[in-house]
Amino acid sequence: MITLFAKAKINLCLDVVGRLPNGYHEVRMIMQTVGISDKLTFEKTEGEIRITTNKGELPLGEDNLIYKAAALMKETYGISGGVSVALEKHIPIAAGMAGGSTDAAATLKAMNELYELGLSEEELRKLGVKLGADVPYCVMGGTALSEGIGEVLTKLPPMPKCVLLVAKPDINVSTKYVYETLDSKEIPVHPKVDEMISKIEEGDVRGVAALLGNVLENVTVERYKVVDEIKQVMLRAGAQGSLMSGSGPSVFGIFERADLAQTAAEEIRRLGLANEVFVTEPV
Repeated sequence: MITLFAKAKINLCLDVVGRLPNGYHEVRMIMQTVGISDKLTFEKTEGEIRITTNKGELPLGEDNLIYKAAALMKETYGISGGVSVALEKHIPIAAGMAGGSTDAAATLKAMNELYELGLSEEELRKLGVKLGADVPYCVMGGTALSEGIGEVLTKLPPMPKCVLLVAKPDINVSTKYVYETLDSKEIPVHPKVDEMISKIEEGDVRGVAALLGNVLENVTVERYKVVDEIKQVMLRAGAQGSLMSGSGPSVFGIFERADLAQTAAEEIRRLGLANEVFVTEPV
């Protein structure tokens, strides 16, 4: 039996720099792991893949990324055995925080260990891209520059120490809709990804907060005003900066003090803007 904690991510920067002939978007993103985790317990089975979870709304069959990851390992490495996965879900679902991708990454790692395959992190990342653009990053974790469709990764120094507040409003955003809408417009301002990398290297948390940027945010905010409402609460409460993560709808704020983040969390709940609210930190 193996138990792993699969951590969520936020995007400190998300830029779309082009579109490939296959329809995928070329991105430049700075990704950051945060201390919100799903707990997954893995055990060998005779051959079948079984998933149980504490969240009733999740699909547990072939549409689930955990299932796909286990099936990919079985097929690629000729494994006759299977795996039983008990998923304790804490990362918000459909939130722009790579909840499904990080669970898939944990499954690749667990299958590697359970079946003693001896694969390197790099081999697992190469396999992960077949499951989704965020999976290779989730295998690696930490602070990273992500390019290409998300599979070209460069490790960065850790994000400067700070407190993070994450809030996921009770709406679901279609990633497909957000990217299609983005394609129909000009991108007026691109995030300063290279400047952000310099601020991370300098350990300048205020500099990082000042450079937060996500080209998908305007698209999502246009349709879901609550995203901007949450941002404004965080900024009024003393956040150094606030941004939507991924295609949304989760919003995070960077705080220098935990008490300010806690006050903002209470205000977001009081106003009914989000039920899933976390005070956490970069990992």
